[in-house]
Amino acid sequence: MTSAHLSLTVAAGLRRTILWTRLLRRATPWLFSLPAVVFVAMFFGYPIVQNVVMSFQEYTTSTFYSGQAPWVGLANYATILSSYLFTTTLVNTALFTIGSITFQFVIGLALALFFKRTFPLSGFLRSMLLLPWLIPLIASSAVWKWLLDQESGALNQFLGLFGVPAVPWLVDPTLALAGVIIVNIWLGIPFNVAILYSGLQAVPKELYEAGSLDGATGWTAFRHITWPNLRPVVSVVIVLGVVYTLKVVDIILGLTGGGPANSTQTLATNAYNKSFVEFNFGEGAAISNVLIVVSLAFALVYLYLSRREPSE
Repeated sequence: MTSAHLSLTVAAGLRRTILWTRLLRRATPWLFSLPAVVFVAMFFGYPIVQNVVMSFQEYTTSTFYSGQAPWVGLANYATILSSYLFTTTLVNTALFTIGSITFQFVIGLALALFFKRTFPLSGFLRSMLLLPWLIPLIASSAVWKWLLDQESGALNQFLGLFGVPAVPWLVDPTLALAGVIIVNIWLGIPFNVAILYSGLQAVPKELYEAGSLDGATGWTAFRHITWPNLRPVVSVVIVLGVVYTLKVVDIILGLTGGGPANSTQTLATNAYNKSFVEFNFGEGAAISNVLIVVSLAFALVYLYLSRREPSE
């Protein structure tokens, strides 16, 4: 082999090596991401796709034995949308979500601002605030059901000391939803405090020092320094809070079971009842898909508006 042929062979080998090195370098991030992609596809993607498919089928308990689930198209959606209960559950879901998120955020922000100042036992009290978040939800609902009981509940006994008659918190259709919202607010405050407190800690202290030189203290400092820097965290808290609240089932089932007279029935509890009480999995899946669409619509609209406002 001549030196010219040897040089060409070596050059070709170098080119192949460089090519494979570049391909490997580009493929390495994808290879590291592959396990996560497979996990998400198996445990999140497949159930969602199966839920969508199920909503177009007549899927009942007999399907598990026969393996036959007749295709019914949009019949399940037509049934749930024309049901008298759909409007009730939609309104209850909106009231439950708006009431819960509003007070959770306002109280959580107030507590986060309060704990921003260091004082004796502040760390201990912050950790105690996490207790409602750590207790299993079904256990929390059982305790609150006892607290709000009309006859022997601790809250009514306390109000009775001031001459207030017993309040039917969970058995009166006009008050039951408010009672459930109060419990959900209590459960959601720790999440808001934890996230918002972390966001407040990330605001540079130099901004407050500079603002104080210009007279920006108190409300003015909060409006022009704290709030603008806290906006990204607020977006996360609001979106996650709404998505979580929309799918709350265990708290409502533990307190009222959706009653009385469907006054606390939401889209999530209705989907649960259709699937696991009436065993009509097709209609239950259809209601779940409506809930997913509502959650995605809110998240997209809110994120779009929150990104537009700073530039306007």
